[in-house]
Amino acid sequence: MNHKIKSIRPFIGAKDFEISRSFYRDLGFEETVLDTNFSVFKSEEIAFYLQDYYTKDWIENTMIFLEVDDVDRYYNELLALNLPQKYDGVKLTPIRNLDWGRECFLHDPSGILWHFGEFK
Repeated sequence: MNHKIKSIRPFIGAKDFEISRSFYRDLGFEETVLDTNFSVFKSEEIAFYLQDYYTKDWIENTMIFLEVDDVDRYYNELLALNLPQKYDGVKLTPIRNLDWGRECFLHDPSGILWHFGEFK
């Protein structure tokens, strides 16, 4: 099979759609509203869909890994945003060093776990 992939765009849900929209804009993603309950968030060529839909088991088991060029820089930028102070339920976990590389974690307002990492 010869994949000629141009992008991959996961669909994620939101416990409170308006709060999640604000959170992702604060995180630096550009929003394009597609419908009253559906938006796409982009940063350069990376994108994901946010929908006004919440199922606890699905959301609390959703994890997204975003590879970044410099985890230290990225983590410091996340700290400067003060997201845990702005949004209930948001948690930022410091960088961990692992065999394969390094990563930090951010839980969004709905409970989705984002991994921000760089490989060795």
